[in-house]
Amino acid sequence: MLHGNLWIGMLAFAVPLMLTNILQLVFNAADMIVVGRFVGKESLAAVGSTTNIIFLLTNLFIGISVGANVITAQYIGEGNTKSVNDSIRTAVTFSLAAGFGMLVFGQIVTRPILELLGSPPDVIDKSEIYLRAYVCGLPVMLLYNFAASQLRAFGDTKHPMYYLMISGLINVILNVIFVVAFHLDTLGVGLATVLSQCISAALTLRQLKSMVPDSGLSLRKPGIHREILLKILKVGIPAGLQNIMFSIANLTIQSSVNSFGSSVMAASTASSNVENITYLSMNSFQYANLSFVGQNYGAGNLRRVRKIMLVSVSLAVLFGLIIGYVSIGLGPWVFRIYTNDEEVLQYALRKLWIINSLYFLSGIQDAFSGGIKGFGYSFVAMVNALIGVCLARVIYIWTIFAAHRTFDVLFAVYPFSFAVSAVLQCVGFIVIYRRLLRQQAEKNEQDRATLKETC
Repeated sequence: MLHGNLWIGMLAFAVPLMLTNILQLVFNAADMIVVGRFVGKESLAAVGSTTNIIFLLTNLFIGISVGANVITAQYIGEGNTKSVNDSIRTAVTFSLAAGFGMLVFGQIVTRPILELLGSPPDVIDKSEIYLRAYVCGLPVMLLYNFAASQLRAFGDTKHPMYYLMISGLINVILNVIFVVAFHLDTLGVGLATVLSQCISAALTLRQLKSMVPDSGLSLRKPGIHREILLKILKVGIPAGLQNIMFSIANLTIQSSVNSFGSSVMAASTASSNVENITYLSMNSFQYANLSFVGQNYGAGNLRRVRKIMLVSVSLAVLFGLIIGYVSIGLGPWVFRIYTNDEEVLQYALRKLWIINSLYFLSGIQDAFSGGIKGFGYSFVAMVNALIGVCLARVIYIWTIFAAHRTFDVLFAVYPFSFAVSAVLQCVGFIVIYRRLLRQQAEKNEQDRATLKETC
């Protein structure tokens, strides 16, 4: 990360992470495919409509795991071994505490949120069953995410991918057993997800302990370093709030989707899974920037950061264009994996074209957002996202969509918000980067002056 060819280094880091994210998406899609094919479109809509609720419950802590990644990466760049060990131990302990807290909270709010979103009568009970089962796995899900974030801080994106492949395959097998053999419907896919997440969490934690044997990491003797936790929260909470605002804005859109009925809900679910392949491919460069920028900033190598951003934005756009349009071309065949309902298929294809044709704009916003967070300025990235994504989407729904309540107008909200946010994140990064360069130049001048006086 600190030396060598950035194109090769960035791809070596991002591609395993990209494959990890896509594999996770594919295995999550297995839940929807199994119930869509073997139960019906109501169960497909039930599982798919809970996605944004799950994001709402977990995204604060996923954001905090980003903070843990950044802080550990900066300590690695500084060469501060003790702080690296303390940071790892703090991150893992916090993840477990947060996971059990969210398990309790999630069970309480499940039904009220579904009712608030106006879930149709033929969907809401199935959604509640799936969501309650999923929430039981939050402790191990957060443990996996925090442990994987620590591996990424060291540049290791391969092992989380391997472990996700193992747990994902187990998830698919359990889906078939619970739904097809035992007829457990949405409860079956929820249980399969929880059990498979236990496996990925255990394997990732084992690798982290093996990679950093001196960290003192132990579930029997958890420990939180107060000062490091505050640093993690300072970076992570704004990133988490940014994710929550995304979820709130998307829940506003989901309630509008629900108003069109179960066919459009099912279509949106199927399309979202295909769209997310493009998104996660681009988003891997945001996480690459967290580690690359974090380590180089910690090492005081700001000049290299400019090259990092050029490479990461270029690669994000390239992957966004290629995968986005390939997905559109393959859409008619892919969607038949989910359902044979012709009405659902047509709606899914229309949504896919509206979003994926301009999805590369989201890659730009995420790459610059990752760079800002890598510097530790998560609050700036959060404000930009609040305005460019969340506020823009809510205003769009309340104004443009309210005046023209059509399917196409509804989903045009996504490319609109991508464009606004891309501009804001780009400007935010440039301002911060120039400020840090000035600060570094002033510090170097002071050091030279001090050295001259000493001599």
